[in-house]
Amino acid sequence: MTAISRSDLLAWLNELLQLNYTKIEQCGTGGAYCQILDSIYGDVPMTKVKMNAKHEYEFVANFKVMQNVFKARKIDKPIPIEKLVKCKMRDNLEFLQWMKRFWDSNYGGQGYDPVARRRGAPTDTPARIAPLPSSRTGGASADLGIGGRVGGKTPISGHRAGSAQPNETIQNLQAQTRELTAHMEGLEKEREFYFAKLRDIEILVQRDIELATQRDIELSPQQKQETAASDHESRLKTLEAIQQILYSTEDGFEVPDNAGAVDEEETF
Repeated sequence: MTAISRSDLLAWLNELLQLNYTKIEQCGTGGAYCQILDSIYGDVPMTKVKMNAKHEYEFVANFKVMQNVFKARKIDKPIPIEKLVKCKMRDNLEFLQWMKRFWDSNYGGQGYDPVARRRGAPTDTPARIAPLPSSRTGGASADLGIGGRVGGKTPISGHRAGSAQPNETIQNLQAQTRELTAHMEGLEKEREFYFAKLRDIEILVQRDIELATQRDIELSPQQKQETAASDHESRLKTLEAIQQILYSTEDGFEVPDNAGAVDEEETF
């Protein structure tokens, strides 16, 4: 089966769940995955799902809810929680692609109000497990598995139009807040990463200065001349160590790349 592009997946996810995700990595919190299942079954305990989770232990708690649904529904698919909660693009892209295929095969076309469900409201109708009809209407939205009327029921894109309008401003503000928070966390991680590099270089240089000062005090001019070669070698090793620090990376941080290739492991 042809893999779905990141942009198409994000468009589908944001329309289905009325979110404003900008990166696939944001799915690593687990909340969106839980609500995709809720749009199918209608009985996921969304009050236990923290959509605005910020910490890894909160992400894990969301995935535990998802695991319980998989177990109850006998869904034979391992959930790589340890990888997904790291919020890396590649792992979450693969899993979201699988979730999209699962949704295509099992969503019954029933009306779904994602905003109300996040507040714990019951679904309008119980979800029925059946493949989506092969003929759909709605242009580009139909290609993603949403839009149009299915079985005479209200489509997702038109749910509760009256009640959604007053909440539009609040939803937009909440989406902006989530986006700014994610951006701020990324900047903080980047700052800590480069600060750690500078600190390692500072320690390395300080150590060499102390050793050089000690040799200058203890050695005679003749001894200094005799040790010039070893001093040169020591300086080369120091420069190599500094270079290694500058080019090193750590788990969870990737140097930004403008290429934006699918196999990059970006974090948010």
